[in-house]
Amino acid sequence: MSHLRLRKEKNCLNCNTEVVGRYCHDCGQENLEPKESIWHLLSHFFNDVTHFDGKFFVSLKDLILKPGFLSQQYMIGKRVTYLNPIRMYLFTSAIFFLIFFSMFKIPEPTTSINGKSVTEINKMDSATVSILSASLNNGTPLSKEELIKFLDKRKKSGIQFTGSNYTSRQQYDSVLKSGKKNHNWLERQIIYKQIELNTRYNNNGNEILKNLTARFVHTIPQMLFVLLPLFALILKLLYIRRKDFYYVDHVIFTLHLYVFIFISMLVIFMVNQLNHVMHWGFLGYVTGGLVIVILFYIYKALRNFYKQGRGKTILKYILLLFSLFLTTIFLFLFFFLFSLYEL
Repeated sequence: MSHLRLRKEKNCLNCNTEVVGRYCHDCGQENLEPKESIWHLLSHFFNDVTHFDGKFFVSLKDLILKPGFLSQQYMIGKRVTYLNPIRMYLFTSAIFFLIFFSMFKIPEPTTSINGKSVTEINKMDSATVSILSASLNNGTPLSKEELIKFLDKRKKSGIQFTGSNYTSRQQYDSVLKSGKKNHNWLERQIIYKQIELNTRYNNNGNEILKNLTARFVHTIPQMLFVLLPLFALILKLLYIRRKDFYYVDHVIFTLHLYVFIFISMLVIFMVNQLNHVMHWGFLGYVTGGLVIVILFYIYKALRNFYKQGRGKTILKYILLLFSLFLTTIFLFLFFFLFSLYEL
């Protein structure tokens, strides 16, 4: 409760409803003097953070240790004790993608031979260059200049969407008009995109691939967000005979699953980073174990939330995973083509 003075006036400053007592019965705003000090502002902020943290950790404990429990509690109306599932999802997804994008690095184009870069090749003597290049040209050694040109050609290997390579739209259009090629609409759009990308990136295929990968990776949050209502729809279809479950109940269940998966993936990221630094072989088994935990958790959450027998739950679990696999492939292709279109 705030230490600011109550207003003498009884009209709510937020909605203008007549206030009886300390709080407006319509919007819930406290009927206090609007002027506040910096101390009151900071106190209000820390109270909100503490309240959020308390709810978050209580919710997190029950989410991890009791699969399906939070969704069940929300469904029966027990909602003040736990953090709202949408707020929980937004908070954990923000943390997850912040860490994910800070760790994910787009690999640089391969411009080396046997681990030797152009700079290192320039410092070599002719004999070393001959030995290094012999395997690239059927045993015939290359000069230093020829080897560097080979590396440059490798770097600028154009991405070919079809067997033909056209240097401009005009050239391709003239081929179509002559009747030498009879491509459908989709084939024409692919070749037009090929020409556009090779022109823009100077036929540098690796640079095209690098930018395409970066753009596609940054669509992953949108892809997962689109998958969320589809996930809930699949659950609705699997449990269509359960009239006591509305679509929104499946959405809440999906949100809680997302939160658990985000947290589990963060743990997997940390284990992999530790393995990268320490090179402890057993950490690879830990990662595999965590993946199994995620799969088992989904099964337990289904069983606990929908309250069906083991046989029915296992069958629906398998159907759920299969449906999600197909849906994810479709979304993957859609967002990949969208990234290509936007490149």
